[in-house]
Amino acid sequence: MQGPLGLHRVHFAFTITFHYIFPQLTMGLALLLVYLKTKALRTGDEHYNRAARFWAKIFGVNFLLGVVTGIPMEFQFGTNWAEFSKTAGGVIGQTLAMEGIFSFFLESTFLGLFLFGEKRLGRVGHWWAGFFVWLGSWLSGYLIVATDAWMQYPVGYTRGLNGEFLPSSFSKLLLNRWALWQYAHTMLGAMQTGCFVMAAVGAFYLLTKRFESYGKTFVKAGVLVGVVASILQLAPTGDMQGKMIANFQPPTLAAMEGLFQTQDGAPIAILGQPDVPARKLDNPLVVPNMLSFLTYRNWKAHVRGLDSFAQDQWPDQIPLLYYSYHVMVGLGTIFIAVLVLAAWLLWRGRLYTSQWMLWILMLCLPLPYIANTAGWMTAELGRQPWLIFGLMRTATGFSPRVSSGNTLFTLLGFMGVYALLTILFLFLVYREIEHGPEPEESNRQPLAVAAD
Repeated sequence: MQGPLGLHRVHFAFTITFHYIFPQLTMGLALLLVYLKTKALRTGDEHYNRAARFWAKIFGVNFLLGVVTGIPMEFQFGTNWAEFSKTAGGVIGQTLAMEGIFSFFLESTFLGLFLFGEKRLGRVGHWWAGFFVWLGSWLSGYLIVATDAWMQYPVGYTRGLNGEFLPSSFSKLLLNRWALWQYAHTMLGAMQTGCFVMAAVGAFYLLTKRFESYGKTFVKAGVLVGVVASILQLAPTGDMQGKMIANFQPPTLAAMEGLFQTQDGAPIAILGQPDVPARKLDNPLVVPNMLSFLTYRNWKAHVRGLDSFAQDQWPDQIPLLYYSYHVMVGLGTIFIAVLVLAAWLLWRGRLYTSQWMLWILMLCLPLPYIANTAGWMTAELGRQPWLIFGLMRTATGFSPRVSSGNTLFTLLGFMGVYALLTILFLFLVYREIEHGPEPEESNRQPLAVAAD
């Protein structure tokens, strides 16, 4: 990608990728906070309230960084993508405004009550505060996904006198069938991030023999919720998302799979390196007929390769798209294997003493972030060369009056500021994990003693 357009794409990609580090954990932890508060309400055990208070602090730090990095991203629609904003703002402005006005304020208001109002609200009232934090975060996620889904599969619009897009059906915009499956897939990815983070912290406490009762609670919650999320991520949500791509973005499917030639009984590539000029996969490791079966439930189904489409309809970053997709799928498979094995050990009563499994859970902590990033890269690279699929090309949507020099200058500035934010975030989270949850009533020894 050369020139201003390439820099605008890199700038926005960097901003949104860094920003999404935080919402995925926020949305994942929100559900787990409700889980812990529900356990506290049903059992009357204060242990679960203390566990929820510990994660609420990390949630608050994460939420704050998400807000700080999310605001500049909103402005980039105007600074980097002015033509797109002018043309499509009448549609995407609806869902983005709703996200800011309704879901963000719902989440932030009740987060304040959840963090500081526990004594005044009482046990039931505090549970409801946690519930509305979860509802606000997941509603925010839906409205953002609905915005992206309209760019993937535009529905419910008309064209104005100057060619701009105007909403014609609010229900079609909000209930876009692409959005429904993409949202489910996205939320399950966020849940896996939350589960692996919680399980990793619990595993750390068990391995270091600190806060062991909390470590067991964190590992159990992360594994039990995570194993369900990881399986549902594969099917039905991943399967249905793939079918949507096959039906409405067939060049994307071919590029994701490295399928250059149209075939009956198309194979699925486990490994291989796409050679775009030669239009083939190098060193392929394939499962015969599997792509035809997974896509159309027919082992010999006809699957269109890239040769069926004009080259100007191909995604413009096929190798990066191919690798992103395979990283996402590969890590998703690893998550299922790890969590199913951990759940089996939990059922057998051996998980908390299996140091090798605890190490695996702890070392898996960064992998959901990589998988979620690869998933979003697959979605956005796959839509290229369109900003709005089939209607507006990416090359016509950027800000033509913003020079390459200005774009590069602000990109470097963002990188510097975000590097500082990363250090701040890691320091604050490390401090909370090192301090740990509140001591149990029968175990109030100082941290220095507990660490020995």
